[in-house]
Amino acid sequence: MGTPTPSSATPSAAFLRDARALQRKLVEEYYAGLDPARTPRRPVAYMLVGGNLAEIVRSFGYEVVFPEIVALTCAIKHQSLDNILHAESLGYGLDVCGYVKSDLGLQDRGGETSFGRIPRPDLLVCSFSGCYVYVKWWEALAESYGAPLFLFDVPYMREESPRKEDIDYLVSQLWEFIRLLEKRTGRSFDMNELKRVLAESRRAEEGWAEFLQAGRLRPSPIEAYFESIFYMFPINVLRGTPEAADFYRVVNEEVRTRVREGILPLPQEKFRVLVEGVPPYTNYRMFWDFFRKWGAVSVVATYPKVGGLFDRGFRHDPSRPLESIAEYSLGAYVNQSWPLRRQIIADYVREYQVDATVIHGIKSCRSFTAGQGDLRDWLIHERGVPTLYIESDHQDPRYFAPAQIKNRMDAFFESLEHHRATAGASPGSPP
Repeated sequence: MGTPTPSSATPSAAFLRDARALQRKLVEEYYAGLDPARTPRRPVAYMLVGGNLAEIVRSFGYEVVFPEIVALTCAIKHQSLDNILHAESLGYGLDVCGYVKSDLGLQDRGGETSFGRIPRPDLLVCSFSGCYVYVKWWEALAESYGAPLFLFDVPYMREESPRKEDIDYLVSQLWEFIRLLEKRTGRSFDMNELKRVLAESRRAEEGWAEFLQAGRLRPSPIEAYFESIFYMFPINVLRGTPEAADFYRVVNEEVRTRVREGILPLPQEKFRVLVEGVPPYTNYRMFWDFFRKWGAVSVVATYPKVGGLFDRGFRHDPSRPLESIAEYSLGAYVNQSWPLRRQIIADYVREYQVDATVIHGIKSCRSFTAGQGDLRDWLIHERGVPTLYIESDHQDPRYFAPAQIKNRMDAFFESLEHHRATAGASPGSPP
């Protein structure tokens, strides 16, 4: 696609074009479609993002709600704390996952948000994929709503390729799930309809992977962490629909325009950064500004892969429908063992020519954060990659300390500048 040259365009001009407007439209239409006062009532299934079974429930006519995404939307709109405090008043502790408290607090307060009313579930589908808290969360929802709960038990990924016995185990559960859906809906399972939905998923996955891989260009025409947060919505919430697939066609046309016109995330890309971890949604813009100050562009990030490692080659396969759904569930990023996660990150460092890594630990999320301290040491001492570890929370603004985080990031990037300016300097441990 060629190498773009810097332009005088501001960052906001680069990232508020057609794709961003279309993303907003899709979000608005999605939440409007959930409101029974505005559209005919469809059965609703609650699911988790990682390793979900959206294609199967969509083939039975269900609408899908992802409480994680509702919670992050509340957080980015500065509406999460009231829900968290309400959940704490119900007895949920300070160390409970922020997603859980935000969701349970919201639902106990009636499900009303500034972007729409979140409907009650008719079915709860828990993919036990990387996080045991998921199970307890969905059990609490089942008790609250009296809705049936299906637990999809996903083994941990211990090796680079899925084991046959794991695939067989998951496919047997998928048939059990299909029988439950037939009983709940009174409809017979239509394999051709599932294949049609999977074909739309595959089309969206191709487009999403193309967008993410644009970060390999020097300089990068995309911001692979902060910008991807906007563009994750269709691949995670609308996967299996034509709208999701069409969205990424628009996104990638825009990226190609950026490359031709030299529109970059920043006027000068000083540092190519890999970011690991969930964003602090409550202070999303401020956190981004801490990077922009130093000319640091995230060219690759792990968090946009929670919905699937599509940039590493996985695609749903309509010719192997249930087997590919099983493989997808196994391959969720947080379902990888730490040796596998380390290898993914090492590959990203090499493929995207990364200068440094920033790890953002989440105080209340053990599944994503456990092991990140060891990851930092491994990157520094075994791979020679300057790495900074900082911590706050994805939902609770009480744990975001702006001055402390800014000071640590300033010291880190200042040290990178010093090493770059000092001929022959070896990369030492960052502050």
